[in-house]
Amino acid sequence: MTALAHPAVPDRRLPALFAALVVVALAVSAWGPKDRTTWFLETVWVLVGLPLVVFAWRRFPLTNLLCGLLAAHALVLMVGGHWTYAEVPAGDWVRDTFGLDRNPYDRFGHLMQGFVPAVLVRELLCRTSPLRGSRWLAPLTVCACLAFSAVFEMLEWLAAVVGGQAADAFLATQGDVWDTQWDMFCALIGATLSVLLLSRVHDRALAGLADAERRTA
Repeated sequence: MTALAHPAVPDRRLPALFAALVVVALAVSAWGPKDRTTWFLETVWVLVGLPLVVFAWRRFPLTNLLCGLLAAHALVLMVGGHWTYAEVPAGDWVRDTFGLDRNPYDRFGHLMQGFVPAVLVRELLCRTSPLRGSRWLAPLTVCACLAFSAVFEMLEWLAAVVGGQAADAFLATQGDVWDTQWDMFCALIGATLSVLLLSRVHDRALAGLADAERRTA
């Protein structure tokens, strides 16, 4: 069996494919967004994150699982940035179909804000700290994601203070006075589900990445 066919060796073409998909989607989302400022505020994580991953790749390549999840999260951000979270057509369809009182795309976005970063945090902790295999890995991962969600809500508060009414599209509260609490709760649910559902898959991906690095060392 060749090295490329070895089941533990990840296909390293996938990260390049994910990166290309994100670049194309970013260009499409930038074409005629509903609000240019909102588009920038929602996609700034992609604009900063993608170059950072590319720049650090030689020293710190990521698992294919994490790359795929980051690409999926980027798409969620870009869709929300293009239409604004409160007016994403798919969310309007869900609202009208199920008789909801608001467009739920913002809730979905915050679920992803916990689900995907949980794998990112877990990967960083597994590879740079003694926590791999520790019983503290899962709770600390979830806590880190909840902390990030709280920081994001403070950034939204800052945007509201600076931008005033112009920041409404970015906040996407849709009149809900408990929107901040719901956002953090959704991130908590997403992070918890990610740890419960993906930990074993992620462990195998980490083992495959370590095996590939040993083979090329």
